[in-house]
This record gives sequence, C-alpha cells and structure tokens, in this order.
Amino acid sequence: MTENSSQRPDSRGPNAAAPADLPTQYTPAEVEEELYERWVASGHFEADAKSDKQPYTIVIPPPNVTGSLHLGHAFQHTLMDALTRRKRMQGYEALWLPGMDHAGIATQNKVEQQLAEEGKSRQDLGREAFVERVWQWKEEYGGKILGQMRRLGDGVDWTRERFTMDEGLSRAVQTVFKQMYDDGLIYRAERIINWCPRCLTAISDIEVDYQEDDGELVSIRYGEGEDSLVVATTRAETMLGDTAVAVHPDDSRYAHLLGREIKLPLTDRTIPVVADEHVDPEFGSGAVKVTPAHDPNDFAIGQRHDLPSMTVMDERGVITAHGPFEGLDRFEARSSIVAALREQGRITAEKRPYTHSVGHCSRCKTTIEPRLSMQWWVGVGPLAEAAGDAVRDGRVKIHPAEMSARYFDWVDNMLDWCISRQLWWGHRIPVWYGPDGEVRCVGPDEQPPSGEGWTQDPDVLDTWFSSGLWPFSTLGWPDETQDLAKFYPTDVLLTGHDIIFFWVARMMMFGLYAMDGVAPFHTIALTGLVRDDHGKKMSKSNPNSVDPLDWMNAYGADAVRFTLTSGANPGADVPIGEDWVKASRNFANKIWNATRFALMNGATVQGPLPGASELGATDRWILSRLNSVVAEVDGYYDDYQFARLSDALRHFAWDEVFDWYVELSKTTFAAGGRPAEVSRRVLGEVLDVMLRLLHPVVPFVTEALWTTLTGGDSVVVAPWPSDSGFRDAEAEAEIATLQNAVTEVRRFRADQGLQPGQRVPARLTLTGSPLAAHEDAIRQLLRLQPEGDAFQATASLPVAGGTVELDLSGVIDVEAERKRLTKDLGAAEKELRQTTAKLENDGFLAKAPDHVVTKIRERRSAAESDIARLQQQLERLP
Repeated sequence: MTENSSQRPDSRGPNAAAPADLPTQYTPAEVEEELYERWVASGHFEADAKSDKQPYTIVIPPPNVTGSLHLGHAFQHTLMDALTRRKRMQGYEALWLPGMDHAGIATQNKVEQQLAEEGKSRQDLGREAFVERVWQWKEEYGGKILGQMRRLGDGVDWTRERFTMDEGLSRAVQTVFKQMYDDGLIYRAERIINWCPRCLTAISDIEVDYQEDDGELVSIRYGEGEDSLVVATTRAETMLGDTAVAVHPDDSRYAHLLGREIKLPLTDRTIPVVADEHVDPEFGSGAVKVTPAHDPNDFAIGQRHDLPSMTVMDERGVITAHGPFEGLDRFEARSSIVAALREQGRITAEKRPYTHSVGHCSRCKTTIEPRLSMQWWVGVGPLAEAAGDAVRDGRVKIHPAEMSARYFDWVDNMLDWCISRQLWWGHRIPVWYGPDGEVRCVGPDEQPPSGEGWTQDPDVLDTWFSSGLWPFSTLGWPDETQDLAKFYPTDVLLTGHDIIFFWVARMMMFGLYAMDGVAPFHTIALTGLVRDDHGKKMSKSNPNSVDPLDWMNAYGADAVRFTLTSGANPGADVPIGEDWVKASRNFANKIWNATRFALMNGATVQGPLPGASELGATDRWILSRLNSVVAEVDGYYDDYQFARLSDALRHFAWDEVFDWYVELSKTTFAAGGRPAEVSRRVLGEVLDVMLRLLHPVVPFVTEALWTTLTGGDSVVVAPWPSDSGFRDAEAEAEIATLQNAVTEVRRFRADQGLQPGQRVPARLTLTGSPLAAHEDAIRQLLRLQPEGDAFQATASLPVAGGTVELDLSGVIDVEAERKRLTKDLGAAEKELRQTTAKLENDGFLAKAPDHVVTKIRERRSAAESDIARLQQQLERLP
C-alpha cells in the first residue's frame, strides 16, 4: 500500500503533544525562532565527513560582509535550503556550507566613510592601523546577514562557517597565486584598465555598469589648410594626450597625410597620421584621434604603431598635462577645452545632448576612466578553455540548458583578468621587489625576502579571486582534509544568471586548475532575478524595494519562502508582491487549521496501515493520489522545477486532502465503528507524508505539526517519503465522479443565489449509480436535508446515472428567477447576433486589425457559453 508508514515511528513517541496543545491559531513569531535554535542545538544541520553516507554538498554564494538580506538572497537561500533539507531526509550526508566575502571595495568604503565623519582619512592612520580598523568594523557591524539567514530558516552547518580572509582561506589564496605565477598564468603588465576615480582602484570589466548618459559630441579640426582633418569625440579632455590621428589605409581622402605630422590644437606638439584597419572610413569623418593612455582601442592602435602613451589625468581624474587646464577636474576640463577650441574656430560641429553608453563603477556609480596602469593579470586562455570544455563534454551541466549559450559566450571570448586592486583591505599580493629589480613571489610556507630595499607589492587581489576558490578553499584546500575528500566536488551551484561572469566562470577556472581537472560542481542551476508584481526589477535604489524581514515579521518565514518557490521557474525572473505573500500565509494557516482539526478528530499514525480490503474507496483514492504526488514532487526536485513542485503540493494539500478527503471523512467519523478507525489511520498517514513533502519549503509550520502528529524528534531528520507504486485507478475514477457531481450541484446552488451553508430539502435517486455508496457524504458536502413529507421537487439535476432533486419552493422566488434568467438570456442572444454579423462581414474582416477581430471572436464564444448556461438553468426551474 505504502512504504512510508514503516519509515517513521509506529506510535506517538514520548515527545508527542496532545492535539489540544496546538494553539487555535498559527502565530509564526511564537514558534520560528525557538524551532530554529532547537534545530541548531540538536546538530541537525551538521555534516559528518567520517560517515559512510553519500555526500550532498552546496556551498553558499558568500554574501558581502557589509550586506543585509534582500529578496534576491531570500529567494536563492530558500531554494538551496529546500534542496539540502530534502537530501538530508533522503539519507545523504548533506552539507550546506555558509560564509561571507570580505568585499574589498565595499568594506573599505564603509570604514573610510566612518573615518571621514571623524575628520580623518586612511592615510592618517597608515596601512596597518587602517586594516586593523576594518577588522574591528567587521567584528562590530559585519555579518548582519548571518543572523537574518537564521530568521529565514537556512539549514546551514554553522560549525563550518568561513570568511574569505580567515587564516585558512588566505593560505589557499596565497597557494594558488604562487602556483599560477610559477606556471606563467599570472603576470604583471602595463595596460588600459577601468579606473574608478572615487574608489581609487582598478576594477574589472564585469564590475562596470553601462548606461545611456547625455553628453556632447564635438567635431574638432586638427592641422591647417589642406593638411587638416576633423575628428569627433565625446571626451574632448583626452585630446591633451593624443599621440596620433588614425585613418583607414584605403581611405583616399587622407592618402596625402599618411606618414606626415599635423598640429595638435591647444598644444605645442605635432602628431603623426597613421593608417590602421581598425578605423571605419564610413563612420563620421573617417578619422579618429588616438589617445593610447586613455582608451583601450587607442592603446591597441598605439601598440601596433609604436606610439608613445601620455597620461594626462591623475588617479582622481584631475588634469596633469602642463598648460592652462592643469588642475581641472576632467569634466571641468572638458567644457573649458571645448570653449577654447570654439574660440579658435576649431569646432566644426556640436551635438548636444548626445546620448551614448558610458561605463560606471558598479559600487559607487562614478563614471569610470580608462587609464594606462601597471597591474597584475591572469592569463585566462587555457583556464577559460578548460571551463568551456567541462560543460561541453558533460562533466558539468547547466540548468536550464538554454542558459549554456550565455556561459559559452563569456568563457569563449574572455579577456585576461586584471586582478590587482589599489586598496588596503584584502589579500595582499604575495610579491616582493628587491633593490636591484628582483621580483619574488612567495608561497604560504615560504619566508618573504628581508633586508634593505625589499618591499611588498602594495596592491590587494580582486575580491572575486578569493571567492573563485570558495568551493574547495572552504573545505580545507590546499591541505588534504577529510572535508575536501568527502564533500568535493559539490553537487550543485544554485545562483543567479547575472553572475555567470562574476563568479561562476571564475570558480570553474580555479576548480579545474587547482583540483586536477575536477570541476567544482556537477550542476549549475541558474535562477532569474526577483521582480515586483509589475515585473520591475527590485533594487535598493528603487521605491519597489522590499525588506524580506518586514514580510517575515508580518506573515512568517514560511509564507515568504513558499511565495518565492512558487515563482521559481528555471532561469526565469521571479515576480513577487505582498498579496502573494498573504496568500502563502493563508496556505500555512490552512495547513495548521486543517491538521489541527484532523488531530482533534482522531487522525493518528499509531499502528500499521490497514490492508486494502479494509479501505473504502475514499481511502484508496487519497492513498493513490498521495503516492502519485510523491513521485511528481521527486521529479520536479530533480529538475529544479520549484514552481511546479510548489503548485503540486498546494493543490494536493489544500484541494485534495483538506477540501475533499477531510470533508468526506467527516461522515465516516460520525458513523463510527471500524470504518472510522481506518479513515483516522489513513488521514494520519496522509498528513504524515504530506508534512514531510512540504517541509523543505515551509519548514517551521511543518515541524510544529509533524512532531505533534508523530511524536518524532524532528521532521528535519525524518525520512523523505517514497513512492510505493500503489495506484488505484478505479477509486480515483469513482471519487472524480463524486467530485464532478458535487461541483455541478454546488454550481447550480450558486446560480440560484443560495448561500454555501444554506440547507435545502433534497431527494437523491442513486440506485445503480457509482455514487450510491456516497449518499451520506453528498448530503453532508451539499448541505442537503432529508426530503420530508411536504417535499416538492422544483429542480432536478442528472448526476452520474442518478438524480438530485431539490425543493427550492421555500428558498427562492421561482418566477422572479425565471424573469432574471430570461432577461440575461436575451442579452446574451443579442450579443451573439451582433458579433456573428461582424464576423460574417467580409468588409469588416478586411479592414479590422487582427487584435480587434480576435476580441470579437472571444466575445462571440463567451456569448455562446452564456446562452448554453442560461438555457440549462431555465430548464432546471420548475
């Protein structure tokens, strides 16, 4: 019948509470914190590296130490928690490993802001004292999100909590840097980088947000007379650093200038005209200014033509080039230079405003400045190729599969990665420079060089360098630990598709490199972004931003979790609104109230489940449906279809268990005897399995109810239900017939204006009908009284080979109802005539837009349905 009854206590244990001990109302705030602390204290979330169970591992995408829980976190954490809780119940040694990222720029900015309020700067403190101050800030203010994760119910192993700058992870960073340096994969070179004049550091390409800004496009005449040409630019201030003008080699307009020099306006310099195929002769004038120190494309041209690079701005975006513009901010210099050129008559055209794409620092939103700088780089070529091959050959699967294209687009075209940052907070680059130009990279077990003239590189590593090691550094690498042997590679990386470039590709490259070709996870499950109920992206800068803690305080963590899983289709964005959270709260309340009612009426898990010969059709139906749902939910979990599994669970619990089985059982309970005992045991079985199925998504309410029902220690460590294979198609068909009959009569009652609880005299003729055995249940569900001596059949409804006759004489005004229905029928028939006439008019069809024709067809179809419904209602009146 079912395998589930043998997988948990056969009777209520010593910890069981009486049903009456459950409060009449479910109040999440009164139970959630206590339950969570009990789970942690009991060690339910702790994984044992020494066990012989099959491992299941997820490492949490480490939130910034400066961060707080937002809906994006709550969304992904809920999904990861559901996966881990289910696997733990399935008997796996499940590890969900928590931790935080040191968030280099963000954290340093926090402390610098704090210092600014004191009238100080980091330079006033010096590097050592400043770093100590950041550690103090981290201990006092950092990690707020960890407490919020507990509030959400994250079942993480707190004994293994890690931080990207703790001693072990710092050792891993230094080890992999040394290995890659020795292998020639890390090098130092002067190139154009993205520079933030506010954060005063280089940032990588993926940390630049591009947006459409209003600027100006000015066309400037370089040179004199026939030896002149026009270039267009949105960044006039950089002309002070021009070292050439480039034209296409086949552009005949400028053939006479190739190899010659022309005067650079506002300076005392001349610059050459060079030929380069990068130039598009069809765009603008076909001539471009070349500023190798301040533009990546110009830098490449400069490399090809051996042009000098002139830096004309300092790290704060202030002009350093000698002359009248020296000391001006870059934007002040732009307007001043354009004004000076205009005065000299060198501006040939101006377009203002000119909307174009401009890069901004993703953290502080400052306009970034391309800047020539000596930096440390990772040569990603072989690493990116290996990361692509691991997905192509099936070692790593991306889910949903259509997201693979985005992954390949990135790894197949990846540029070398600038990993140095001009900050003080972070992993300092383990390279020392000697007095005679020596360069020495030092591993974690090596002594750095000492003596006069030796200095360490002042830069720190990009935050993504250390977080890229997260799947194995958190397990103890580079040491050969039990955790590493047991839990690497991890099973699934569940994260947003927006950080494929930031984090996913980095972990793939590092994992394959450091772990002998073993990828860091088997599956990359990509989610969408959380949006509001109008489809707009949620962010802290938008008024639609929601603090999930506010919703948890108002409606409970389970309500927030269930809402998030209900919208979680693989790779798709997730809309969420407060009304949906309220609906999920109502679902949690329904689970509570219906289970409490069932317990008060004797639902039990005591003793074995009765055999099939003792089960009525209703019992066999619900057990058959139960096993089907177990199989269905398992399939959805394995395919990361959280929205579908949530919908399946909601439908089964609310519609089938509570609205049908519990209601149908009331007549059985009332009759008493052995059938009542059987149904009470079946109801207990169904509740037991249903609560276990629901637990990974709504852990708190299910814990409170399941422990009360079974007396078990905790549903966290209860076995996951399994499908026994029991199906009863005959019982399912019989109950489906019953449901259809009851639904049809309910619809008729509603059409007649009867209240759901209003009792009506009725005669049921069910001899030979499959409903014959369910007459008592039908009367209970439909609020039908016995017919009595004065019974007058005023309406007759055919149901599954039988009839239900109702006496509405004392309930409704039949003549008034007939007039109302006749009037409505006339309106529907008029609508049908009008819409049919339009759709049979060729002239109308030829001229009307498609959407108008579609609307008319929909109106005609609705009118036809209304006519059929109203005619049927009229026929049923006496």
